[in-house]
Amino acid sequence: MTEQRSVAEYRIEDLAHLSGTTVRTIRAYQDRGLLPRPERRGRANVYTSAHLSRLRQIADLLERGYTLASIKELLDAWDAGRGLGGVLGLVAEVDGPWTDERAGRITRAELAERFGGEHDEAAVREAVELGVLERVPDRDDEFVVPSPQELAVAVELHAAGVPLIAISDHLRELRGGIEHIAARFLEFTTEHVFARYLGSSPPTDTEAAEAASLVRRLRPLAQQSVDAELARAMRLFATRHLHRHLADGPATVAAQEEFVALPVNTMSAVRSLVGSERAAAFVKAAAEREVQTRTLDTLAPKPNIS
Repeated sequence: MTEQRSVAEYRIEDLAHLSGTTVRTIRAYQDRGLLPRPERRGRANVYTSAHLSRLRQIADLLERGYTLASIKELLDAWDAGRGLGGVLGLVAEVDGPWTDERAGRITRAELAERFGGEHDEAAVREAVELGVLERVPDRDDEFVVPSPQELAVAVELHAAGVPLIAISDHLRELRGGIEHIAARFLEFTTEHVFARYLGSSPPTDTEAAEAASLVRRLRPLAQQSVDAELARAMRLFATRHLHRHLADGPATVAAQEEFVALPVNTMSAVRSLVGSERAAAFVKAAAEREVQTRTLDTLAPKPNIS
């Protein structure tokens, strides 16, 4: 009677199929030291469930953004008995959602209805490209909405008269600024908080658990900082904007006056003469007087010199 083996065994083709990779990739991993060599039996190479597990770990780490060089360091540490549990827990914490908002779904008909009955395929393609909408496989009439709040903002802006193309352009511009803020926040926290966990070797399970706890504590701070500073900036600039456009009543807005910056020395002299509070009115009156004088000079009859 043949003895049953307790460990599953695979040919390289079977291993590639089960792991979702290719024979060529498996051999490349072996050459880089990421995957142990198979057992040689006669002319056949035999792989086991340990190889399959390792391939799945590599695939998982690649999806999380690790390079092959970083993965090798992690796997070497694991093979040396340091464990991957804490590191993978840290990775899962960082990869987790950074918002409490939940994705929704919307049909094409519902989308058109929310945008005033307008069917604009170009705008839909633009929204998919920007990630505002995500296509559902095998469902041409339905989309995933990663951020219902973001879609709601677009709906309100469009209802207020903003063209869809302008909304898309604004989102691209806004996204660039937000990504810069996110990058700076990560650089800041890495330098002052996480540097001790990101040395040349992978962190221990204890260090990784501490770092994961810090990620949970710091996760809301970026959002809170942006919310507070955006509120401050909007209050400041909205007030200035309103005062500028309403300072001289509706005529100013209708005329869309051009604001000209005067030299610093000129403004200093004006403030010294009439005071800071009356400087703007003085400059305006002086300009209007000059315009009136030149207008009168143009209208007045010129003397006949013979």
